[in-house]
Amino acid sequence: MDSVDLAVLTSLMEWQSGELPVWLVTVVDTFGSSPRPAGAMLALRGDGLTAGSVSGGCIEDDLILCAKRGQLPNDRCELVIYGVTREEALRFSLPCGGTMRLVIEPVRNTGWVEQVLQLISAHRLVLRILHLDSMRVELIDANRTDSFAFDGETMRAVHGPNWRMLIIGAGQTSAYLARMAQALDYQVFVCDPRVGMRETWDVPGTVLMSEMPDDAVLALQADASTVIVALTHDPKLDDLALLEALKSPAFYVGALGSKVNNRKRRERLTMFDLTDLEIDRLHGPVGLDIGSRTPPEIAVSILAHLISVRNRTAVSITQHIKQEICS
Repeated sequence: MDSVDLAVLTSLMEWQSGELPVWLVTVVDTFGSSPRPAGAMLALRGDGLTAGSVSGGCIEDDLILCAKRGQLPNDRCELVIYGVTREEALRFSLPCGGTMRLVIEPVRNTGWVEQVLQLISAHRLVLRILHLDSMRVELIDANRTDSFAFDGETMRAVHGPNWRMLIIGAGQTSAYLARMAQALDYQVFVCDPRVGMRETWDVPGTVLMSEMPDDAVLALQADASTVIVALTHDPKLDDLALLEALKSPAFYVGALGSKVNNRKRRERLTMFDLTDLEIDRLHGPVGLDIGSRTPPEIAVSILAHLISVRNRTAVSITQHIKQEICS
């Protein structure tokens, strides 16, 4: 889950103890170019204090003004639309005539918020279903294939650690990658069977594993929301992880090393029960070719490539929509 959204839920919990009204504003639909996607959230208090974002600009200003004036609903959910006219789109900084629909939800009982935060802290996915007519909230276990949805009557939002990263090796590059990955909302696991490397690991919030790398991959039960990156420089360890990772549904599998070393690695992998298609899934050398040399630069290159792979489909669709609207 987006760390910004986690801050939104935490703020809702904290503000509920006060006397001011509190609302949760959620983007439920967008058309055209939009600053924030469907599912983006904003916590709003009656005095105008906010956490999160639905547009990063003028829409927040308008909602704050409405809250201070007492113009937001306190006993019902309300669906509002911004950017219907060209003038309104320009006023609210929505490019290319974009339109955004929001659900404004009064939060009078934060029992569900507390439950969601508890589940997130336990690394569980939860699906929150809001019935707009009654403001009733249901919480059920979510699958990693679930996504945000809105049908005009119910809103379904997924909360929890949607993305996971398994790093093989607890070295310096791994430490930089782990810290940066957490900032991008990955739940990070680090596997290193070498006692000395584990003893010096100092990245809080990560799960440190002592299994052999192939066992760690199997134990994690990698899925389409999992990244596996081998960074030990030791073929005996990295290759073990890759043998299982390349057969898994993990959406990204990468390994550190030069082009020459990765060519040799691919040759070694052909000696095992991997198909050519599975071996071709390997990103090696891992990361974007940006001339990175230092550990933090390598970590940046890896995460930049991950962002590119994760967003490739979404970016392609967005560019197509922009061209249609602006033409």
